[in-house]
Amino acid sequence: MKLHTLVFREIFERKSQLLTSFLAILLGITVIVSIKNISFYSEKAVARELDALGANILVLPKSATLQNYYSADMQDEELPEEYVTILATSGLEGLDNISPKLSAAVSVRGTTCTLTGILPKQEFQSKAAWEGAGIFSRPAGCGVVAQMPGADNTPARETLVRKRVIDTLQPDEALVGSEVAASLSLKENESFDILGRPFRVTALLPQTGTVDDSRIFAHLHSVQELLGKGPVINAVEIVGCCQEISRGLVAKLNQALPDAKVVTVAQVVDTQIKTNSMMAGLSLVFLSIIVLVGGASIANYMYANVYERRREIGTLLALGASPSLVVMMFLFKALLLGIVGGIGGFLLGTVLAAALGPRIANVPVFPMPMLLLWAVLISAAISLVASLLPARNASRLDPCATLQEG
Repeated sequence: MKLHTLVFREIFERKSQLLTSFLAILLGITVIVSIKNISFYSEKAVARELDALGANILVLPKSATLQNYYSADMQDEELPEEYVTILATSGLEGLDNISPKLSAAVSVRGTTCTLTGILPKQEFQSKAAWEGAGIFSRPAGCGVVAQMPGADNTPARETLVRKRVIDTLQPDEALVGSEVAASLSLKENESFDILGRPFRVTALLPQTGTVDDSRIFAHLHSVQELLGKGPVINAVEIVGCCQEISRGLVAKLNQALPDAKVVTVAQVVDTQIKTNSMMAGLSLVFLSIIVLVGGASIANYMYANVYERRREIGTLLALGASPSLVVMMFLFKALLLGIVGGIGGFLLGTVLAAALGPRIANVPVFPMPMLLLWAVLISAAISLVASLLPARNASRLDPCATLQEG
């Protein structure tokens, strides 16, 4: 009689005894898969929201006061522009879209607005010291929002309202906020003067409902010349990876720039950190439960199965079956239990996540095929490990002693 025939006959003859162990594995995998699925899409949603908010770290002068995070650059205190070089060459992980700013109130056609100097990517890429710094790409594990491509497949100008970073910006070009454009009746490609210097409107930024609507953005070095200042800035905006912030990125920035003040949107960052930590903690808790409960249940079932089948096992051994065949018989049954439990747990967990995700995390949840492999491997490993000792005990039974039992 073949191995699989023995195993399947055993399973079908003792279905009720196997049910408890199967349910322990099935429910445990179901819960873990659903949590992993929901947490994955929840983290992606939070990452998209953080990207939409733009910079979540600010580097300011030490004496600066922070009354409004998003207008913190409107102050008289200044920082040397070389701080950007220090950041770009620091090697710190989690820094994305480093954007130095210099802002001042100016009058344009009798209307007061804020002139803000920024550096485009071309300026960063032109400095040999900054090459390879990776300051325009998010580290692994951090959320990325797909940018809106323009007609020429380059990032659209409206991405500036989130990240202050665009590919190119010439010394005579300006990007105009919606309120300023409406007040001055400016249109794209129209020329206008700022402090006696002509600029051309390269893009009108969409309305955001923030202070950016009342700003005019120009090249940082052009703004420095207009204001009669040297290589200085009054703020550096950074889109920081929240995972790295939770690992002490702000403290590392403070060490790199001891004469500056580094602040972050603490509430937003803490929300993601706490959510991710809670989900990770729950996954570990349920993984521990499935290892203990599921493993104990399977081990108990196998021990009871060995005891009940002592005469059958003894007969097999007496007929010439090798101890390894007996071990393989029990392990094969455990493997089938684990595979079926893992597949069933994945399917139920995916359905549960899709149903509860919009209600619990307010995000749509979709199947994650990678979790199927993970679920099957975990459940199969637990089943095999829990069955190993009972299987070895079965293979060591004395055929004569078992056959003499009444």
